[in-house]
Amino acid sequence: MNVALILAVVTSALAMTAIVALRYLVTSGAFAWATSHVRPGLYARLRPQIRREIGWSLLSAAIYGVPAGVVAWGWQERGWTQIYTGFGDYPLWYLPVSLFIYLFLHDTWFYWTHRWMHRPRWFRIAHAVHHDSRPPTAWAAMSFHPIEALTGAFVIPALVFFVPVHVAVLGLVLATMTVMGVTNHMGWEMFPRALVNSRLGNWLITASHHQRHHEQYLCNYGLYFRFWDRLCKTDRGLSDSFAR
Repeated sequence: MNVALILAVVTSALAMTAIVALRYLVTSGAFAWATSHVRPGLYARLRPQIRREIGWSLLSAAIYGVPAGVVAWGWQERGWTQIYTGFGDYPLWYLPVSLFIYLFLHDTWFYWTHRWMHRPRWFRIAHAVHHDSRPPTAWAAMSFHPIEALTGAFVIPALVFFVPVHVAVLGLVLATMTVMGVTNHMGWEMFPRALVNSRLGNWLITASHHQRHHEQYLCNYGLYFRFWDRLCKTDRGLSDSFAR
């Protein structure tokens, strides 16, 4: 057994765990701060809930950090992944294409595992932790039971072994995942109504759309796009409370 190898992988996993946790704290903290200015008092009665959300989210950060750390080590030390850094490796048009591929595949995985988590048995065991946030706040984006965190922790790390992606595009994927995860839960709509109700908005998930999921549970399961919700007839539109 190569002790140095094990230490290198463990160190990478710990470093990625710290990065994921810091990314969560900074992003959720920033939007929580914005909420305190845009919607004063919205979180005032939710302090015990927020402490619970932060606790579950930091545990989820540790679960997300392990496969991310292994992949980071494998990319840098062994070249195992399809992550590339040069702009001559693939044509420039592939950059936005790869971004869409990653977001769509991640959204697909999220939609179906999310629906699975709403089956009565798995909801009681795991997903109820997330829905204990009533209403969700900016701190709830990663508030998952460990079982649910595991279902999401391996998606992007698995994709980098099969789908070529520039490191900058991968960073954009992670940033999009983080920001949309937070903004979809923060309890108010940050995007203009004209965008939310536009043709483009009718295919994208925002807080107005995801809030209805937290109100009615068995609908609006997507993460980025409304494609699967529309195709599977689980799209119930936007929250009436947000429309007001």
